[in-house]
Amino acid sequence: MNEKKLHLQQINSTLLMHKGVSLHVQRDDQIHMLINGNKWRKLKYNLVQMKQYNKSELLTFGGAFSNHIHACAAAGKHFNFITHGIIRGPQLDINNPTLKFAKQCNMQLHPVTRLEYKERNNPEYLHELQQRFPNAYIVPEGGSNELAIPGCMELAQSLPEHDVLVCPTGSGGTLAGLIEGSNKLTQVIGIAVLKQAEYLKQEICKLSSKAATQNNWQLMCNFHDGGYGKFTPELWQFCQTMQTQHNLPLEPIYSGKMMYALWQLIEQDYFRPNTRIIAIHTGGLQGLDGLKYRGLI
Repeated sequence: MNEKKLHLQQINSTLLMHKGVSLHVQRDDQIHMLINGNKWRKLKYNLVQMKQYNKSELLTFGGAFSNHIHACAAAGKHFNFITHGIIRGPQLDINNPTLKFAKQCNMQLHPVTRLEYKERNNPEYLHELQQRFPNAYIVPEGGSNELAIPGCMELAQSLPEHDVLVCPTGSGGTLAGLIEGSNKLTQVIGIAVLKQAEYLKQEICKLSSKAATQNNWQLMCNFHDGGYGKFTPELWQFCQTMQTQHNLPLEPIYSGKMMYALWQLIEQDYFRPNTRIIAIHTGGLQGLDGLKYRGLI
């Protein structure tokens, strides 16, 4: 998998000038036409392992509008392997743009009840799935496993000098990888995009040995804007403003939520003057089609 080189976009605004901080956005949404953002980073070494295990299929999990399902389906099409999506259901709406795209990429969709979907991390359930799909390499929901870490770690190591590194956090893999790849002097911040996300701190410590022993990182859990997939009119307005004023496309589920939180922190003088901030745009812009489809934007 060949990614494009780093694309850091500087954000210039009177607020940033007034506060004396610099802000660049690493545009991981531009890393690959279809398999972009942190999904690309997380899949990279999983696909290497899949090949080493001589598996010809990939099986994973996601909701009906999942960026991860979209990326895995695209990877299967691009690299010519069979993909299976266990979709939180129980009904499949095939007109949903994410699932429509997955089908176009020949992903085999398997809708399950919400009760069954809750078993997605249960070893017994995973064993049953492996028996049912013997040729499949299984990747967890969101792609956050130990092999997601090196891809995100490489990103942190490739960035120019900075003091603060910020990313949106859904399942914890990206944040864990950025902690692994950063030095102790860098402040690494994850903006949780779901409610009651404190449990993710443990998950992050499991994925990153540095996270378990260092205190240069934190997960901020008060910027979820109502919960996963939810957002206020103010957040959506902010996303539109960033697009028109800074040519920065955002969706209000992940990167938009992170940028809105970051903007508020800067307004509140959370960062000292001369702080150099890099925010990671983790992609997921395909989600905008799903929001439009549901009439939410």
